[in-house]
Amino acid sequence: MMLKRSDSLDALRGIAILLMVLSGSVAFGILPAWMYHAQVPPPYHVFKPDLPGITWVDLVFPFFLFTMGAAFPLALKKKTETQPAGQVLWHIVQRYLLLVFFAIFTMHARAWVMADKPGPEDQWLSASGFIMLFLVFTAWKPLLGNKLALFLRVLGFLLAGLFLTVYPFKDGGFNINRSDIIIIVLANMALFGSLIWWATKNKPLWRIAILPFIMAIFLAGKEAGSWNAALFNWSPVPFMYKFYYLKYLFIVLPGTLAGEWLYAHASETRLHADNQPSTKGFPIILLSWALLISNLVYLFERWLLVNLFLSLVLCGVLYIQGRKLGRTAIYLQRFVHAGIYLLLLGLFFEAYEGGIKKDYSTYSYYFVTSGLAFLVLLSFILAEQAGYLKHFFRFLAGNGRNPMIAYTAGNLLLIPLMKLSHTEQWLDAMSSSPVSGFLRGIVFTCIVSLITLACTKKKLFWKT
Repeated sequence: MMLKRSDSLDALRGIAILLMVLSGSVAFGILPAWMYHAQVPPPYHVFKPDLPGITWVDLVFPFFLFTMGAAFPLALKKKTETQPAGQVLWHIVQRYLLLVFFAIFTMHARAWVMADKPGPEDQWLSASGFIMLFLVFTAWKPLLGNKLALFLRVLGFLLAGLFLTVYPFKDGGFNINRSDIIIIVLANMALFGSLIWWATKNKPLWRIAILPFIMAIFLAGKEAGSWNAALFNWSPVPFMYKFYYLKYLFIVLPGTLAGEWLYAHASETRLHADNQPSTKGFPIILLSWALLISNLVYLFERWLLVNLFLSLVLCGVLYIQGRKLGRTAIYLQRFVHAGIYLLLLGLFFEAYEGGIKKDYSTYSYYFVTSGLAFLVLLSFILAEQAGYLKHFFRFLAGNGRNPMIAYTAGNLLLIPLMKLSHTEQWLDAMSSSPVSGFLRGIVFTCIVSLITLACTKKKLFWKT
């Protein structure tokens, strides 16, 4: 049975990736502190790990992780039911290896990694790296057939391998430990998250029960000489795996529940919720976003008791509104309950580890961001069902269906081309004031989005 694709999850992934691009392209040093990572404040952006609080910038990565977890059931459920276990396992491992390659290559292909003072040839080669990735990761098979698709992928790997082994990088050549840490984390989440979901796909409570054991390793791993510390520090391939990365399973595994609820709803022959919640969901949309905004503001400003009290009140009202959705929208009520539970759990953890922080990430951070992700996704589902902001959702979803292109188009295509055409001077000239510095990021992000949407429209999807 063909499932009707919902734009909501793609839209959440799209807004996460676009805000990730925006956060890295606004002018540095001149915007308010809440426009950057809370632990890297302006004007000098020196990392301050003891500084508590979060900003909107600190939400984009966990929201993306959440959508990754939600995608596991949607992408793997049919495979696990129709394909041999060995084939499913190879698919999961292959995805992991491709993401590790992606992390290593994209870092090496950036012009500033190639040379201390990149010249035109470095910029051209960086842009060529984008083309190499296009050959490797584009899903050519539906467009060109099996043989040509295989040829293009092999050609892409050969060119990429030649570049990595021959080019004289500034720090003494190719270094396998030089990689994009964000993608390495995503690779580990893709591997371990998929395996855990697969092993527990019929027992979701067992999946959540794994998390306290991971927490135990993190907590007891601080005891020198313990087996917990040995396990925590052990890695057969440090450039690919560290137990430390598994902390993000506290976001990914709750995300798998969202994906299962979406899958179960889409599999029903009668989608009762398509009409019923649309007339009652608007208050829930408002409450979800009120919780998001209030927690960002008050956790950043450190008005902790005010935030806790307001969150309790808003969550109580949200719970009541969720019950009004009716029995035909049980899956939406699950989003309400999960979002409320995780958000409040995170707020009760807030004082632990020196307050909520992205870096170094705290348990409060995992739970708060997971809870908010449930609520934002819920608001998107309700808005989509009601027909609100259709064009905006399609715009976000178009970006969300091609996140790998959106992530790399800026560094490996747009920046090199702007350097070569000297148009980066116009963009840099916008860094003189807070308003223009923000607009700088908007312009850059819009161009990246247009590149991504053009590829999506032509069905040029990058996939692992």
